[in-house]
Order: sequence, then C-alpha cells, then structure tokens
Amino acid sequence: MPRVARLGGVAALRLLLAAHVVAAFEPITVGLAIGAASALTGYLSYKDLYCRFAECCRDKQPLNASALRLDLEEKLFGQHLATEVILKALIGFKNNKKPKKPLTLSLHGWAGTGKNFVSQIVAKNLHPKGLKSSFVHLFVSTLHFPHVQHIKLYQDQLQRWIRGNVSACASSVFIFDEMDKLHPGVIDAIKPFLDYYEQIDGVSYQKAIFIFLSNAGGDLITKTALDFWRAGRKREDIQLKDLEPVLSVGVFNNKHKRVH
Repeated sequence: MPRVARLGGVAALRLLLAAHVVAAFEPITVGLAIGAASALTGYLSYKDLYCRFAECCRDKQPLNASALRLDLEEKLFGQHLATEVILKALIGFKNNKKPKKPLTLSLHGWAGTGKNFVSQIVAKNLHPKGLKSSFVHLFVSTLHFPHVQHIKLYQDQLQRWIRGNVSACASSVFIFDEMDKLHPGVIDAIKPFLDYYEQIDGVSYQKAIFIFLSNAGGDLITKTALDFWRAGRKREDIQLKDLEPVLSVGVFNNKHKRVH
C-alpha cells in the first residue's frame, strides 16, 4: 500500500508541475500557438503535404526563368540560337495564363549537336524529375513506331496516350526524337493537338508542350556556319533569320524522301 501511495504522489506531482508550466504562459499566447499549429497541420495535410512525398503536376507553378537561363548558358556550348529561342518561347508561354495553343519547339541538327540534351534541360526546368517525371513523355521514332503496317494502331495509341496524359496534367511535355524518320501518318495523329482548339473532346491541350527533334536540315545548318566562317564572321553572328529559309528547304526535302 505505501508503494501505491508513493506512485500516486509522484503522478500528482507531475500533474501539478504540468499545471504550473501551462500557467506560466499567457492565455493569448497559448491560444495563438495552438491556432497556428492547427492551421499549419490543416494546410500541410492536403496537396502541399502530398506533393512533398509524391510528384505533382506543376501546371500553375511559374517558370524559374533565371534557373533555366543559367542551365542553358552553363551547359550549352556553341548553341546561342537555341538558348535565345528557347528562353524567349518558354518564358512567354509560361507567363501566358491562357495560351491559345500548345507550345511547339522544333530542334534541328546532326546527331550529337545537343538536341536531346537541350530537351532534357527544358523538361527538368518544367518538371524537376525531368525524363523520369510522370508528366514528361519521350518517343523515339525507330523504337516506338518501327513498323509501317501498324501505322493505324500507332495513331490510335498515340492519340489516346496524349489525351490521357494531358487530362491528368495540363502542362505535360511530349518529346518526339528522330522526327525525320517518323512516318507521315503518325505525324498526322499529332497535328490536331497542336492547333488553335480550345478543347478537343472536352480536353484542353493549350498548356501542353511538344518538342520535336530532327536531323533534317543538319547539313544545311553546317553549310551556313561554314559560309559565315569563310566570310570571316563569328558563329555567334548567325541569326535565326539566316537559318529559317534553309531549314524550310531541308525539312521539305526530308518529307519528300519519306513519302517516296
């Protein structure tokens, strides 16, 4: 019995001490602390807390233009045009709360000139996981669409894939590599999503981004750079207007070869 009494006394002493500790705070201070804790718990228990542990679609998050610029300037060499065009296009697109159509970027050049690398930089600045993101989708023509006899199947599958993923995340990114080897029928399946449609079958594609990588025109780009060098001009002097006519011819010729 004495032992039980002693235990009871200790418990009473602890309660008494606890009461004195609480009493040491002013009622308004305690109230504010509890209120702040409740608000924080409620705020973090929803989307923000979920997004700390799982990837979330960042369709409403603004683009960190400074980080993108730094990435392009520090990691890209000899690609001043790509840096300028991509920065201007992405910043303008992401700052537009209601774009009228998806953003399309078309990168041309020989294999090894950095097209894939640039697309990875862009993807990572839009979705932190980059190519590993659930919202970034990479298609390689010779890998994903290899058989001409299955073009109709590819068209249906690709359209369903784009529709489903944009429905899940409006700012989804789609990267198509080896466009110069892609069958025109597959390209036709992509075209409806790139136009000025507010919705297609109840889905808006206006915040999506499509990046096309192609070797078409690579030889003509090299020739332009060589012509500038022979004229004693720097590579950095080349402007987009110097390449646009050349690329148009190169892409047209490549389409002609594919069809035939």
